[in-house]
Amino acid sequence: MSKPRIYQNSSFIVGKSIYLSDDAFGHVIRVLRLDVGDIIMLFNGQENYQYTAKLIDIAKKQAQVDILAKHEINNESPLNIHLGQGISRGERMEFTLQKSVELGVNTITPLFTERCGVKLSGERLEKKRLQWQKTVISACEQSGRCLVPEVKQPITLSQWLAQETAALKLNLHPRASHSIMTLKAQAHRVRLLIGPEGGLSDDEIEQANDAEFKDVLLGPRVLRTETAALTAITALQCRFGDLK
Repeated sequence: MSKPRIYQNSSFIVGKSIYLSDDAFGHVIRVLRLDVGDIIMLFNGQENYQYTAKLIDIAKKQAQVDILAKHEINNESPLNIHLGQGISRGERMEFTLQKSVELGVNTITPLFTERCGVKLSGERLEKKRLQWQKTVISACEQSGRCLVPEVKQPITLSQWLAQETAALKLNLHPRASHSIMTLKAQAHRVRLLIGPEGGLSDDEIEQANDAEFKDVLLGPRVLRTETAALTAITALQCRFGDLK
């Protein structure tokens, strides 16, 4: 049986003991109901290593582990993908974030667009961003990734388009003439733009084209926003990354 993988934003040193963070404690003790002597795998999201740890002490509100060993994990794709995702409602956005991380996305910027149905700002928006980041962390725990993708501060589409980048810039468009699989240029970094429910407006597509985003096609059918994102990421990983 595989050992539970737990994220904790800490430095780990083999031979030393540490206390679990509140989030890690809640997951390990309250949810998984592990006990002294049980083994877990820890990672901090900042390096390609995970650490074997043994529970050595459990109190009412804290638990201590010994760091037993360090293991290098090499499962990051050679393709770096920055997903600009039009914000969609509720579970659709959560699903898109979770599955895009499983497929190897490195950075996610939630985008406010003309047809975005979510109106958040200030503290409510930051609370939502932190919730999305937790979804990403959970996806890393499940998928075996050690580097945790960042959910950037949500911004408008025009702000994101104006950011400087050397990456290949792609926008899904149902009337494009080229598919991802026929792109001739080699790419190590990609910026992928996905519209929200209802898609991007004609004006927004024109803005993306003016910002040198290339329109690409996935197929003859219209895809929902979450399906479009995951299909495009899969195609990119097959074309330039590590999906075979």
